[in-house]
Amino acid sequence: MYNFDEIIDRRHTNAMNTDGFRGYIFHADETMTFPYKDEEFIRMWVADMEFATPKEVIDGIRERLDKRIFGYTRVFEKRYYEAFLGWCQNRYGWSFDKKELVMSNGIIPALYELVEYICKPDEKVLFLTPSYAYFKYAADFNKRDYVCSDLVCEDGYYSIDFDDFERKAADAKTTLFILCNPHNPSGRVWREEELKKLAAIIEKYNLWTISDEIHCDLLRLDQKHIPMGKIMPSYRRLITAMAPSKTFNMAGLMISNILIRDEGLRNIWLDRHYNFDNPLSVAAAQAAYEKGSAWLEELRAYLDENFRFTGEYLKEHLPKAKYRVSEATYLAWVDLNAYFEPDEQLPLFFAYKAGVLLEGGNMFVQNSDGYIRLNLACPRATLSEGLRRICEAVNMKHTEKYLGE
Repeated sequence: MYNFDEIIDRRHTNAMNTDGFRGYIFHADETMTFPYKDEEFIRMWVADMEFATPKEVIDGIRERLDKRIFGYTRVFEKRYYEAFLGWCQNRYGWSFDKKELVMSNGIIPALYELVEYICKPDEKVLFLTPSYAYFKYAADFNKRDYVCSDLVCEDGYYSIDFDDFERKAADAKTTLFILCNPHNPSGRVWREEELKKLAAIIEKYNLWTISDEIHCDLLRLDQKHIPMGKIMPSYRRLITAMAPSKTFNMAGLMISNILIRDEGLRNIWLDRHYNFDNPLSVAAAQAAYEKGSAWLEELRAYLDENFRFTGEYLKEHLPKAKYRVSEATYLAWVDLNAYFEPDEQLPLFFAYKAGVLLEGGNMFVQNSDGYIRLNLACPRATLSEGLRRICEAVNMKHTEKYLGE
C-alpha cells in the first residue's frame, strides 16, 4: 500500500540531512570540499528517514490548515491525550494519568531542562555507554558532571554490567539516571528481567530517572517494547519521554510527550517551560496516533528486510565486520575495528573515499571506537549503493596498504 522505494529529493528544503552535515559531522562550514558534489553523497547519518511522512499525518495537517488561524496553542482538548494513551495501551499495554502529560518541542530540549531542574550543581548524571551524545551534552550544558557505565559487548550483543552500574548509582552525588529504552546506538530492546534489575537499583538509591523511549515504536517484527513506567508503576521519580518524530519521520515538527509523575517537578516544568505548541505539530501527532498504525507495520517489515540485506551484504563483501541486526531503531551499529586503527576518523574517511555520510563511534561518548552507525531508513536502492561504496572503500584501503608493504 505504501511506497518505501520512492526516492525523494530533499535538497533546498533546509534539511539538516542534506544541508547541515558539514557543521554537524565535521564542525566545518560550506568551504569544506570533497571529491563528491553534495547531491552525489549517500546520506546514512542523521536519524531521520528518507521515506515520506505518511499521508494520514499530512492529511491531519491539511485539515488543521483549513481552520486558517494559527494563534497561540497548547494541548487543551482531551482528544490528543486519548489518541496518545490509546497508542500506548494498544501497543504496550500501558496507561498513564492525563495530569502527567506535558509537551515539549523535542526530547533533547526536555533533557536540557530536566537536568537543570533535577540536579544540583555538584550532582552527577549517569548513563550507559555507548550513549546517544545528547545525554552528555545535556549534562555539559548545565555544567553538571556525568558518569558512564560501559555496556558489555559479546559477539555484537550488548548487556548491562549491573555491578558497575550499581557502584556508580551508589555515589550520593549521582542523582539522575538517563536510560535509553530501546538503546541507541546498539539497538537493544531491554528485556523485562533487565529492566527489573535496573528498577531495583534505581529504587535502592532513590535515583531520578528519565526513560528516553523515542525509538520504542521502531521494533523488529519479533520484538516487544516494555515501557519503564510499566516496570515501575508507582515510582514517582520516573519521567518518560516519547515522541512521534522518529516513528513517523516528522522530527522537524518539533513535538514530544513528556510524562512527569512527580507533582513538584511537574510544577517546576509548567512554571519555567515556554509552554506553547505548534498547532500543525499537534494535529500531525494526533493524526499519527489515531491513524498511523497500518503505515508503521509496513515500515517495520521494510526495515526488517533492509537489516537482513545489510547483514548479507557485509558478510559477503566485508567479512571481518561485526554486525548484528538491531532489535529496534532503524540504525545499524557496525564494528569495523578489524579494518581501522582506533584513532582513525571514520566519518571523514567514508565522506572522502566513498561519498557516504555516516556517524562514527566517536560521536557516542565512549566504549564505541571503531564503530559506524548506519541509517537504514532509506529505499533499498539507496541502501545497496551506500553499502557498495562503503565496502569498496574499505577493501581498496586494505589493497593499497598491502601493495604499499
